[in-house]
Amino acid sequence: MEIEVFTDGSSRGNPGPGGYGVILRAGKHYKELSEGFRLTTNNRMELLSVIVALESLKIPGSRVTVWSDSKYVVDSVTKGWVFSWVQKNFKDKKNRDLWERFLRIYPKHRVNFRWIRGHNNHPENERCDQLAVAAATGSVLNIDQGYEDEID
Repeated sequence: MEIEVFTDGSSRGNPGPGGYGVILRAGKHYKELSEGFRLTTNNRMELLSVIVALESLKIPGSRVTVWSDSKYVVDSVTKGWVFSWVQKNFKDKKNRDLWERFLRIYPKHRVNFRWIRGHNNHPENERCDQLAVAAATGSVLNIDQGYEDEID
């Protein structure tokens, strides 16, 4: 069975408060995930949404299609950029902590990335955006330790 994953990240200001939203769908199963952070960036939330989605999958080797409106994430993987960053020890690259986390979970599944235009009335993408915005503006905002360590 193929698992469809829809992801989105949002920040209010860049940097600013941010959040991610995820929808996981496989057959009759459906799950939504979201979380907010007090200080982060949009790209971090876009990438974190994919990481959290993949980490939440229970069966290794799952066939997964990740739908994202983030060219940053989709192109970094599909064009192989992130793999060359590893070879260069992430020299001058942001979000190293998240990319390394991504690279630990990514090979555990058979992942196919698809870019989808954001804010284009795609129901799942719109729902992920709602989840991300609600998380970013909620009363519980966590610390994005990787980001805050990077700016210190």
